[in-house]
Amino acid sequence: MPLTRSLADASVVLTGASSGIGTATAYALARRGTAVVLAARSEAALEEVAVRCRELGGRALVVPTDVTDPAAVERLAARAVAEFGRIDGWVNNAAVGAVGLFDEIPVEEFRRVLEVNLLGAAYGTRAALPHLSAAGGGVLVNNASVLAEVAMPYQSAYNAAKHGIRGLADTVRQELRVTGRGDISICTVLPATIDTPFFRHAANHSGRELVPPPPVYPPEVVAETIVRLLRRPRREAYAGGAARLIGLQWRLAPALAERVLGWYAHRTQFGPAARPESTGNVFQADAAARREGGWHGRRRHLVRMTAAFGLAAAGTAVGTVAAMTRRARTDR
Repeated sequence: MPLTRSLADASVVLTGASSGIGTATAYALARRGTAVVLAARSEAALEEVAVRCRELGGRALVVPTDVTDPAAVERLAARAVAEFGRIDGWVNNAAVGAVGLFDEIPVEEFRRVLEVNLLGAAYGTRAALPHLSAAGGGVLVNNASVLAEVAMPYQSAYNAAKHGIRGLADTVRQELRVTGRGDISICTVLPATIDTPFFRHAANHSGRELVPPPPVYPPEVVAETIVRLLRRPRREAYAGGAARLIGLQWRLAPALAERVLGWYAHRTQFGPAARPESTGNVFQADAAARREGGWHGRRRHLVRMTAAFGLAAAGTAVGTVAAMTRRARTDR
């Protein structure tokens, strides 16, 4: 079920609103006159985003929130209702990352990634549901990444959290349906690599510069997808053509796609420069609002991505034909 009112009359809560996809989504909604409730750890960054939202024609409320604190997330929901009277939509978007080999990422960082990305979404969902019901229905969107469907090396904590978000969304959707609360829609967005500060701010235990595997899409691609889900909810929606392609390959030939994506990410996720170990923004909030990460130039590498997965597609076709041939011989 879509929002019960137009975006111009709606109130939407956004976590992770201080940079990247969260900021781009706040701006996209503000252009449509939506009242946005901006949540993240950095109040200064949120205030910057709020100023721009008001300039774009929206209303904005800043609520500094650590999504790993369930009480703080409940207070976020209460503040939103106190300011705007109701909550029509909620977007779970807060995320951090720790890059490195699974057995070299410190346990406390691994745990923190799960707490922010997965438990933060769970706490947000729990806080949102009663208020969405009270508003007569609404839409909750989880930003889960295409890594909720596939996997990439050196991102074990992030992969685990995003897979968990997808499972959580599916389960809550089922529960709402069987308990007669179909007026609330639970949606999952699966973006490809996006031009945000994520790779600059992730904890880094690789010893090398982190760069996003191309192709890299602007954050507005995800923002517009989220806006569309608020208007016309769907179970899941990809953001960026590469995400759809990767997901298709993974479903058709998971073993082959796993090898190809592992090979590709291993060769494109790191730059030439050496870097010391860093905890990034896993524990410390970003200081300023930044919508983009400055990775525009890596969009030109789409050809390499297409070529790599073209090989996977060819392998899938060959494997399928071979399997059909063997089956036909067996049936004779």
